[in-house]
Amino acid sequence: METKLAQLKSIIGELGPVLVAYSGGVDSTLLASVVYEILGERALAVTASSLIRPASEITQAESLAKEMGIPHIIIETNELEDPSFVANDSQRCYYCKRGLFRTLRRIANEQRLAFIVDGTNYDDLGDFRPGMVAAGEFGVRSPLLEAGLTKADIRAFSRSKGLPNWDMPASSCLATRLPHGTPISIELLALIAKAEEALAKLGLSQFRVRHHGSIARIEASPEDMVLLSEVERSLRVVAELQALGYSYVTLDLAGYRPGSMADFRRAH
Repeated sequence: METKLAQLKSIIGELGPVLVAYSGGVDSTLLASVVYEILGERALAVTASSLIRPASEITQAESLAKEMGIPHIIIETNELEDPSFVANDSQRCYYCKRGLFRTLRRIANEQRLAFIVDGTNYDDLGDFRPGMVAAGEFGVRSPLLEAGLTKADIRAFSRSKGLPNWDMPASSCLATRLPHGTPISIELLALIAKAEEALAKLGLSQFRVRHHGSIARIEASPEDMVLLSEVERSLRVVAELQALGYSYVTLDLAGYRPGSMADFRRAH
């Protein structure tokens, strides 16, 4: 692991001035921290604020960047202006990242930053990630991946560096809660955000509310499934989500799994 960390620092040092695509998640936080350690003021972290991300994540990203001392800006993006993204086919993530990296490339050029770097890690190679194609088109580098860092490595390094979000649950954009083929709208994104906020307030931490028309299908970690086995808590979950407009609330016994919506098609 120490060899990997040394390699990560070497890669960053060779890149020179960089723009960090910074979401505030575990991966990009470690990356931003090491980038700032190596490059100092020659680095800029940029966070995209958008309707497809919960507002709490943007606030957290801003707070962490301030705590680390890294130069940081927040930009506004509107993926819903792209009809290809709204159509929500299997290449949705590609369209999203294409728009983001186009904007980040413009900022990098304006700030005379040689490279854009993102938090893709070695484990991501095992997932279906069309966004990585867009990253390649815009010359985005992924130092964590290039150094061979896995998610477990990243959490371990983050903990040793004292980063407060080292054990933060994995996050993803709200559009991933919709089956491919279901058009993305402001209303659906807001509904899903409210549903997940309600579950978080009831004590759940690693979960997703998957939207299937009038059905809310909850995927949860083993720990959260134990919480949901409590009758009182489960009844409160049902009441909260039905109050938002869902007719049925279900618990997926297969549990939380990233990318599961790729297995579904639009429900009728």
